[in-house]
Amino acid sequence: MAEFRMPSLGADMETGTLVEWLVKPGDRVKRGDIIASVETQKGLFEVECFDDGIMGEPLVQAGQTVAVGTVLALIQGEGAAATPSEPPPSAVESPKAPKPEPAPAVPPPVTATPTAPSERILCSPVARKRAQELGIELSLLRGSGPNGAIQLSDVEQAAQASGRSTSERTAPSPSSTAQEGMRQAIAVAMSRSNREIPHYYLETEIDMSRPLAWLERENLKRPIRERILPAVLLLKATAKALVEIPELNGYWLDDRLQMSKAIHIGFAIAIRDGGLFTPAIHNVDQLSLSELMRALGDLIERSRTGRLRSSEMTDATMTLTNIGDLGVKTVFGVIYPPQVALVAFGRIMERPWAENGMLGVRRCVTATLSADHRATDGHRGSQFLDALNRHLQNPEEL
Repeated sequence: MAEFRMPSLGADMETGTLVEWLVKPGDRVKRGDIIASVETQKGLFEVECFDDGIMGEPLVQAGQTVAVGTVLALIQGEGAAATPSEPPPSAVESPKAPKPEPAPAVPPPVTATPTAPSERILCSPVARKRAQELGIELSLLRGSGPNGAIQLSDVEQAAQASGRSTSERTAPSPSSTAQEGMRQAIAVAMSRSNREIPHYYLETEIDMSRPLAWLERENLKRPIRERILPAVLLLKATAKALVEIPELNGYWLDDRLQMSKAIHIGFAIAIRDGGLFTPAIHNVDQLSLSELMRALGDLIERSRTGRLRSSEMTDATMTLTNIGDLGVKTVFGVIYPPQVALVAFGRIMERPWAENGMLGVRRCVTATLSADHRATDGHRGSQFLDALNRHLQNPEEL
């Protein structure tokens, strides 16, 4: 008998709301299956199963807010029949987050088609909050977003079609509420990082002329949809450098460094409505550049449509941030606990470059390392940046 618990989706998370069960009691599940969706201050996430077996009766119902670690359901071993059971005391809602009253149903807009009860409802966190404010039943809406996801505009249109006012509001707008919640979550994590982690910072300039020239030649051989972005080279070179300097790949837990054999790099992704996600791309060192490009594109799309998986939010072993497209030259990041390092890249731009007594112009990028002084020191950090540069200068080997 295995326990399926409310996951911790970040160092700042204390509670989560079970939004929806995606499987029924008696269904056969296996490791990696998405079986529930959970909402936190940062948004809506898909939660995976980590055991094989038969789904038992839910111990926590959709709409309940519970603490991290609460048992949500039991997964019985193969061959066992699912049997109802009473919720344990841990499944009782937190007094700080009472169970919300169900929203009253309203007539659907003319073009809407009811969703079957067993069908999964894809909905952005902002749209879900606004629907609750207006009393809109999400199952009656047809989403206009990717894969039929319900967007804020869909909820607003449904409210107008049913004669409900969307202009008079007694509460903050859903967009500002969602942004405020995310900013609060980020503030908690970053405050903890600055308070507990003794950061040290290193900076270096990397000549990107050779890797970019190689990338341009490589992309000419590819269809437009399969072309590779410079960020993919930065990701792969970072992963290869972590193979050489493994002390930067892991966590500070129980007052000691716990290095990870797997290299899962969290990639900072800005959300259109404001805020930031840093979901992980798994096993970056084992992916080809083409595979890494597909993984990155998929991650960005799902981050912006509220379809991230719980494992992608919890197991990054290092974070990479790249905001050079905004014109920033140098970025000094804050480590996301319990990770022990973050690498950041600024804008790739033409700069004066002196080499062998000759002055020229090269396309360069500033790379910075923020690292935990409890886990490593400046000498080891410098070796990482040197390895990063070395791998970038040999792009054909990435």
